[in-house]
Amino acid sequence: MFDLGWTELLVIGIVALIVVGPKDLPVLFRNIGRFVGKAKGMAREFSSAMNQAADEAGVKDIQKTIRTATNPVSSAMDGVKEAAADLTNFDPESETGKLAAERAETSKKIQAATARAAAERKAREAQEALKKAEDYEAALKPDAPKE
Repeated sequence: MFDLGWTELLVIGIVALIVVGPKDLPVLFRNIGRFVGKAKGMAREFSSAMNQAADEAGVKDIQKTIRTATNPVSSAMDGVKEAAADLTNFDPESETGKLAAERAETSKKIQAATARAAAERKAREAQEALKKAEDYEAALKPDAPKE
């Protein structure tokens, strides 16, 4: 805000200590803290009032128009996203909603069947690998009969 560094603050603190005295220095800092707090509160209130006035005046609409003019590809993608969002929001009791629910249920069944098939395949491969390992271990034993 005032662009004060640590050295400037140190000099101000030493001068305040000399001028005010160590006895009244905490009271001075407390009063300065209150003043700064009130100033920040007033600044926040002013900023929010200005933002509210800008919203009421339609500045956001103008800003959106300018953004659209400067970056048409982004605005086109925003339009596509809005259209896609509109397509996914439908009444569950409508025919589209019933069809979507049916498709979701079918999708879950397919995923479950695929997961089961993958698990069975992995189990079968593990059994085959275990059998091969046992065969190799049996072949390494010197007294084992060879097949």
